[in-house]
Amino acid sequence: MPRMNVRQMWAAKLAGKNVPAANAPAPAAGRPAFAGQVLGIDPSLRGTGLALVEFAPGRQPLLLRCRTVKVAPKLSMAHALGEIHRAVTDFLGGFPVKHVALEQTIYVQNFQTAQILGAARGAAIAAAALRELPVFEYAPLRVKMAVVGAGRASKEQMARTVMALLGHGRMLASDEADAAGVALCHAFTWRE
Repeated sequence: MPRMNVRQMWAAKLAGKNVPAANAPAPAAGRPAFAGQVLGIDPSLRGTGLALVEFAPGRQPLLLRCRTVKVAPKLSMAHALGEIHRAVTDFLGGFPVKHVALEQTIYVQNFQTAQILGAARGAAIAAAALRELPVFEYAPLRVKMAVVGAGRASKEQMARTVMALLGHGRMLASDEADAAGVALCHAFTWRE
């Protein structure tokens, strides 16, 4: 069956047809497809996205679990970091996660914002490190290229493509879609 573009995948999905696993990008020649579970993380102090995705050869990626870790602005930074760490630890505890993939911090002009994003990333990475899991980081541009095929794709394009690739019935929250996108990027581009 020829590869479908995003528009064709959506048409098939809306018609009630199952989008074939062959639509996921094929691994490079001579390289086996990634198999296993990946925890994708889109770190942020007040809204960290988490998405656990399972990959198996010949099958469409499967979203096992997702969540946005929302922390109220009135709560301290220390409390927020603890919540992020706790949520990542919870995700890693009940599943045989093989890899953890995070979105890298984008360029920010404000030094304080960079520090806050770095702290949120650190809380998530620490949870993975305590479980001795390998952590991989991807630039937002690379994630969009791997998943959508366009580095300047909008958040809406990213969410729709992630939903189509996962065969998921409901639209994911923005942070969850970004986290799932990071997991998909990892599986599509990972090399042993």
